[in-house]
Amino acid sequence: MPDLAETLSDITARMLAEPERGHVADYIPELAKVSPQHFGITVITADGQEQSAGDAHVPFSIQSVSKVFALVEALQSHGEAVWARVGREPSGSAFNSIVQLEAEGGRPRNPFINAGAIAVTDLIAAGHEPREGIGAILRLVRRLTGDPSITVDGAVAYSEAATGFRNAGLANFMKSFGIIAGPVGNALDVYFHQCAIAMTTRQLARAGRFLMNAGVCPDSGNAIVTPERSRRIAALMLTCGHYDASGDFAFKVGLPAKSGVGGGILAIAPGQASIAVWSPGLSPQGNSLLGTQALEDLSRAMGWNVFQP
Repeated sequence: MPDLAETLSDITARMLAEPERGHVADYIPELAKVSPQHFGITVITADGQEQSAGDAHVPFSIQSVSKVFALVEALQSHGEAVWARVGREPSGSAFNSIVQLEAEGGRPRNPFINAGAIAVTDLIAAGHEPREGIGAILRLVRRLTGDPSITVDGAVAYSEAATGFRNAGLANFMKSFGIIAGPVGNALDVYFHQCAIAMTTRQLARAGRFLMNAGVCPDSGNAIVTPERSRRIAALMLTCGHYDASGDFAFKVGLPAKSGVGGGILAIAPGQASIAVWSPGLSPQGNSLLGTQALEDLSRAMGWNVFQP
């Protein structure tokens, strides 16, 4: 097998030299300030080896990568009832599309598009103040990483809330169908704050280790989810984790992964590695342009594609 540190060094050098870096998510004012020149990557293997390269220690807004952790929290507290609110099918539409909602009775296709994530956060927020909902997600992330310093970037959360008119529209539309049960404002507050969680690639890769390890946190040995639920979350990441580019990502990279418009991607090589990459410039579908390329190169070099014997 190729040397992991050398492989990451080579990939990082190529990504840093790339002239075409995509466009940052400038519709969120705070994210518009982030330089597209950043690139960082961390890989943590099943045997505990950890390798990083580039801007791996620079915190960034994880945005929709947080939907993985919100889903875990909702499943822990509400079990299979989650699937009465959201489906498990790829959307084939933009991450903030309202068209499918109208055609399908207000029930989002999956928990990784914006509407689905807002429905999931409504479950987390049920019967609580919004700060308790975001607190639950933060506690989970801190427990997975063993790092109590992880927090919400308040400026990003405010920026999202101030410009999140489309998400507010999605939430109110779902409320009209009864998919959102609690106050719309509470679900949105939790959603905007969870998206504004700031992490480094090192922290994010640590947070994803339970998914490469059949649901068990390597540090504590405690089961975060059952092996079956871990497989199912990974299946959703593979089929739905990159919005309307999920099929193309599976075709090229072949790993379960979840992207965010902050430029981060959490990818899982089951039984092999947890991988986090960050490059803020996005493709037209809202996924990290160079992050996707780096993961394709890494998967090929290490033989981690889940479709590869």
